[in-house]
Amino acid sequence: MKRDVLNALRFAIAAACPLTLAATANAASASTDAAQVARGAYLAKAADCAGCHTAAPRVPHPGAAPEATPPFAGGLGMGSPFGTIYTSNITPDPQYGIGRYSYDDFARALREGIAPGNKRLYPAMPYPSFAKITDDDMHALYAYFMHGVQPVAAPAPQTRLPFPFNQRWVLMFWDWAFAPKGQFKADAKRDAQWNRGAYLVQSLGHCGACHTPRGPAYEERGYDESASAYLTGGTNDHWFAPNLSADPGSGLGRSSATDIVEFLRNGHGGGLIPFGSMVQVVEDSTQYLNDDDLAAIAAYLKSLPPRAPSGYFNARSAAAQQTVRALKTGDVERPGAGIYASYCARCHQMDGAGVPNKYPRLAGNPAVLSASSASLVRLLVEGGGSPHTVSGPEPRKMPSFAGKLTDTEMARVLTFVRTTWGNAAGPVTRNDVSSVRGALRK
Repeated sequence: MKRDVLNALRFAIAAACPLTLAATANAASASTDAAQVARGAYLAKAADCAGCHTAAPRVPHPGAAPEATPPFAGGLGMGSPFGTIYTSNITPDPQYGIGRYSYDDFARALREGIAPGNKRLYPAMPYPSFAKITDDDMHALYAYFMHGVQPVAAPAPQTRLPFPFNQRWVLMFWDWAFAPKGQFKADAKRDAQWNRGAYLVQSLGHCGACHTPRGPAYEERGYDESASAYLTGGTNDHWFAPNLSADPGSGLGRSSATDIVEFLRNGHGGGLIPFGSMVQVVEDSTQYLNDDDLAAIAAYLKSLPPRAPSGYFNARSAAAQQTVRALKTGDVERPGAGIYASYCARCHQMDGAGVPNKYPRLAGNPAVLSASSASLVRLLVEGGGSPHTVSGPEPRKMPSFAGKLTDTEMARVLTFVRTTWGNAAGPVTRNDVSSVRGALRK
């Protein structure tokens, strides 16, 4: 009996040795220089790797406080038109993570979306953007993930999409047709700040993954400013990520570079706050960027020409001032006005101006003026909250109105918001609300 146990132990140790040695050899090939690892940690923040590769907090039992999950251990379910895609464990664990990845394996996965064994990754992983990461930054990232991240010996859930989307080999044709190749190339006609901002936005920040519309094959319709659709707004998981071009209605045309920097650093800028997945981007990523990088991002975004106009804003509209006076006296008969006065005005104010560093303005808010009302509907249904940041104001929460307002009432109040205080955007219908509500129930 004892001999059988000893033999079993010897076999287990012998079987584990190649795995351990391979992981050790690959980790050893990554730089252990503290400065390089620290630089990689900063770049991982810029890329918001933790935002996707860390599962949502667990609630062990009803009524219990949420418990944080291990960073980079994967398991976050990401909605897509084809089904839920679960993120992978990217800790240096040799069995369940990337501990056995060589540098070339690591770089190929990030730039080409191909893991060892020629396993193709779904483009929910923004490898078309990461293809632009420079060699120096890639080496720093590899050093960080091999030497600066705690290994987690736990498997992430497997992605199981229905046929034919479970046939990953088909992605080679998608990559051939849509995925750009090559590292970022600086534009000699632009200054260093612009080029730094372009690099961060296009590669590590992968802003286009959310803010660029996608085509019928789920491809981004552009990867830099040369494409007319680049960063003009995109729908993801029933959120509409706003237009980042200089359009004065639904874009950043009326936002200053300082507004953009404050928004990314503190979660409040120019009377705007993030919503949806952007809340986590600010919490996990942009608030940690240095002043120069934030200024570079703002400079690049402010250089984009106005595109995909949607809605407009006229703060001096006589009708806008009349509506404000009527709301304050209760003498207004427009559909949705009473709902707004009862449920919304306490935070967003009768004039739609919000409260600085607390509640966002609705008057002239680009998200309010966007072509899609999906984000507005989802905020009413689910509620929301501003991000927790080191230097920003205290976070505030918006309650859910799912149990208080019907689909028709939501449509009326959102139409009121989109057509008041000088706002001029399309109406929201009952079907617009019910379609989002129905999708969220699934």
